[in-house]
Amino acid sequence: MRYVDVRRDTKALEEMLKVSEGVREVPVIVEDGKVTVGFGGT
Repeated sequence: MRYVDVRRDTKALEEMLKVSEGVREVPVIVEDGKVTVGFGGT
């Protein structure tokens, strides 16, 4: 597991937006290629 503060790391924010298809919601969890956005996956 890797925790990243996207408020402080602009490169991490860019990566988060790429994998979440532009969704600005946390957490973004990537596990075995599956992306889950937000608690409960919504």
